[in-house]
Amino acid sequence: MPTTTDVCLEHNARYAGGESLHTPTHPGSQPIQPARRLAVVACMDARLDVEDLLGIQTGDAHVIRNAGGVVTDDVIRCLIISHHLLNTTEIALIHHTKCGMLAFTDDLLKAGLEGDTAAAGILAKATGRAFTPCGCSSASPPAFHAFRGAPEPLDAPRNTTNIERLSWDVRRGMAAIHAHPWIPTTGPDAVTVRGFIYDVDTGKLDEVKYPGPMGSPG
Repeated sequence: MPTTTDVCLEHNARYAGGESLHTPTHPGSQPIQPARRLAVVACMDARLDVEDLLGIQTGDAHVIRNAGGVVTDDVIRCLIISHHLLNTTEIALIHHTKCGMLAFTDDLLKAGLEGDTAAAGILAKATGRAFTPCGCSSASPPAFHAFRGAPEPLDAPRNTTNIERLSWDVRRGMAAIHAHPWIPTTGPDAVTVRGFIYDVDTGKLDEVKYPGPMGSPG
C-alpha cells in the first residue's frame, strides 16, 4: 500500500506536467489533526507552494518553513509536537535548486553585517543588490545555517556541485531527526523520514538517498 509520501510524489509528477490538484478554496470545518498524517519541512523560497507541488489540501499536513528548510531546534520542536500530540507519522524534507543558502557562508554574512567592506562587496556581487552593513555585532541568531561547500552566485543554474551540496544538507536534516530521542524512527510509534530536492524550473521532486555523504565546510 503506498504511503502518503508516495502519493505526494505521484501528485508531484502530475503537477510538473501542468495539472493542478490543490483546491484553494476554504474547506470548512476540519479536525485539528492533519488528515494525511504528514509533516513537511520546506524552504521559505517564494517559488515553492508546498500544497501545490505535493497536491495536498488544506488540512492534510503540517508545513514548517524557514530559510533553507533547515532542521533547526525549532523545527525539531515542531516535529515533536506534530507527531506526539497531533498524530503525524511521516516527515518529508524539501530543499530546492537555486537556493539562496548556497550563496554565502555564515562567517561571510556575519562579517558583512558587522561592517566588513570586503564581505559586503562579495555579498552584493552574489545577490545583485546593494548590501548595507548594520555596523554592529549580535549574538542572535547564533547561526544562519548556510549550506556546506564553496558559495556560488545567487540563483545559479542547477549543476552536479550544487545538487551535491543540497543533498548534503537534506541528509544532515534527516540525520538530526533520526538522532533525536523524542522523534521515534523505529518501534511501534515510528515515523518515516524522507528527503527531496525540488527543481524550481521543472516543478519536479527528486528523492535524496539516505544515509550518505554530509559534506565538508568548503
